[in-house]
Amino acid sequence: MESREVRHEPDAHRYTLWVDGEQVGQADYELRENTIAITHTEVDPSRQGSGLGGSLVKGMLDQLAEGELRVIPACPFVATYVERHDEYKPLTTR
Repeated sequence: MESREVRHEPDAHRYTLWVDGEQVGQADYELRENTIAITHTEVDPSRQGSGLGGSLVKGMLDQLAEGELRVIPACPFVATYVERHDEYKPLTTR
């Protein structure tokens, strides 16, 4: 079974998704006062369609839920994910 891990890289303003030690995706963000705007997500094109985007967003939102920042789902993929997963709606500013 593959190992999936979401890592926060604050100096680069992104979260990355690693599968079995290989980076396969990332989500970029911008900090704005007491919010974090998720602006872009991407998964390696050769790995799309296997749920990796959802794993990336879930892992990122789970980490953000532990903090104080409100989430602005500026990326359409993240916005759709939040719409489909009610447990993350309280994190957002929408």
